Amino acid sequence: MMADQDSIPSRTWASGLTGSLRIERSVSAIGDDASDDVADIYNQAGDDYVSYADGDPAQPFSFDGAHAYADRRVWAVLDAKLADLRASGAKSVRFLDAGCGPGTWLRRLITRAHALGFSGITARGFDIAQAQIQRARLAAGNLSSLPGVDLTFDVADLMDRLPEPDSSVDITLCLYSALSHLPVERLTDVSAEIACVTSRHFVTTVRPVGSTPTAFVESAENVRRLKHDHLKDRCEIYLGDGRHMVFGFHLFTAVELRSHFARHFDVEDLRGLDLFHNRFMPDARWNPVSSAHDSHVADELDRLERTYDAILEFMDRATHLLLVARGRRGLTRESSGRA
Repeated sequence: MMADQDSIPSRTWASGLTGSLRIERSVSAIGDDASDDVADIYNQAGDDYVSYADGDPAQPFSFDGAHAYADRRVWAVLDAKLADLRASGAKSVRFLDAGCGPGTWLRRLITRAHALGFSGITARGFDIAQAQIQRARLAAGNLSSLPGVDLTFDVADLMDRLPEPDSSVDITLCLYSALSHLPVERLTDVSAEIACVTSRHFVTTVRPVGSTPTAFVESAENVRRLKHDHLKDRCEIYLGDGRHMVFGFHLFTAVELRSHFARHFDVEDLRGLDLFHNRFMPDARWNPVSSAHDSHVADELDRLERTYDAILEFMDRATHLLLVARGRRGLTRESSGRA
């Protein structure tokens, strides 16, 4: 895929092919049925989406997917929060994963919580894509049978009211593209609803305005043409297999992301993830495979990431934004006017 990037508000990445593209299947997510159509996109993504999003599904802690560096940084935050909770004397924990996809992050959390000695683990993941929920249920079958584990996966919309009671969830996740598919005008309500059910920690990641191109459900080499209109929050993708996808997708600034959640949470951390690592990832088309002697390069990349990832001008050009927040004591749906 050759890149020909226009400036925001409209960016186009086009292939060097001439002539019109043959469209065999089309999925549109612009209009009143946007949630249903975004679900169709992820339903049609197939089994390959699991590997693309999270790496080897049989090795959830190998962090070898397309977002490996960001995944490791996100997991470091979650692992630390979970360990601190156990060290405080807590024996039970409750997780919520909003937009859970194939359920990989809940499987990681439950596995780690069980290893730390939590005797009661309640977890719920939900997603608008039924096919991804089916994969999550299948992959997590062995965890559901562990003593003290209550794990469920539901088909649900992030814009709906959450069934969890006020202040009942210890750790709430909403990772990668989930928030970006929502209409911007609904983000305040969504953040308030999440805040009401979250007693301790909230962790989210989104794509920033200066991030590199992504096809969301496919790797970049399978894209023939991609265009993102930032003003209209509209993304259009032509894939090599003939699929044509048009859907709503919002890119965030760091300031904007903070503003949506600082109203209801105490923001503990906000930084960019993967400023440099994805530019050095091995790829047969341009980057050579690194040798075992390149550990110095890896160490230097990590140093650069941690030097610049909290500087605003760099954050908005990262691959992902990471926000870590803490729930406020006493916040309920009644106190926030959502009863």
